[in-house]
This record gives sequence, structure tokens and C-alpha cells, in this order.
Amino acid sequence: MKKDFYWNKENYQVSTDKSLLDITAIQQFLTRSSWAKGIDIDTVQCAIENSLNFGLYDGNMQIGFARFVTDFSTFGYLCDVYILEKYQKQKLSSWLMECCQSHPVIQKLRRIMLVTSSAPWLYKKFDYLPVNRENFVWQIFRPNIYEKQ
Repeated sequence: MKKDFYWNKENYQVSTDKSLLDITAIQQFLTRSSWAKGIDIDTVQCAIENSLNFGLYDGNMQIGFARFVTDFSTFGYLCDVYILEKYQKQKLSSWLMECCQSHPVIQKLRRIMLVTSSAPWLYKKFDYLPVNRENFVWQIFRPNIYEKQ
């Protein structure tokens, strides 16, 4: 069984404890995001069950989230990173990333990937670099897969 981790700062907490996650709140944010527009709650639940998750809380209220799709030994894909608008500009995104990057599983991964079109300044602070090498990273991309047709 994997151990849960907790980090505390002022009134805030970051935790990897899945039982604390507010799946509905996560889905409500993601469904209006640019990267997961229309995502349904069953898909969010399945993704969380199969990931290393980091919830950010103000007391009992979830205000942020990040998750790694990972094999827990060599590879991780960072995704679904967000802070509720009301809590932005308080350096909580940097703190959430510090917590993520300090997790023992993440520390030992050989490769960590991230796909984003926003906040490059945040990820650069944590040594993420753009991949600009021809024919190196390949993908199948279905940006509207969650939207009702």
C-alpha cells in the first residue's frame, strides 16, 4: 500500500490522500478548462484512481489539484494542474509544484513530461524544459474528445 504524504503552509494543506479529494469539484473545474472541456465525472474518477494525485486545500475546501500519470518507477506525466481563480496570485501554484516535485516517487523518475499552453514561467522554475527536437515527441491528439457531438 502506498503511503500518503501531507505538506502544510499557513492555513493550506497539500495531500496525496485520495479520500480527501472532492471529485465533483475537480470535474467541475476540468470540464470548463481549455484542456478537458466537457470531461465527465466517470472519466475524472477513473483518471484519479490510476494516478498519483495532489489535492490543495484551504481547510476542508479543495482549491487546487495536480496529478501524475505514472508507473511509479521510471515515468510520470504531469497534468490537470489548477488553482481556483479566487486563490491565484498567492504563490500557491509554486507551492503545489514544490510539494509535487518533492514527493519520493517523483524524485526517482527518469522522465517527467508535461503538455501545457499556459504558465511556462511556473514549470521552468522546476526544471521543466520545452522539447523542441524534431521527430522526438509524438502524439495522437483528440482535443474535443469529451465534448458532446
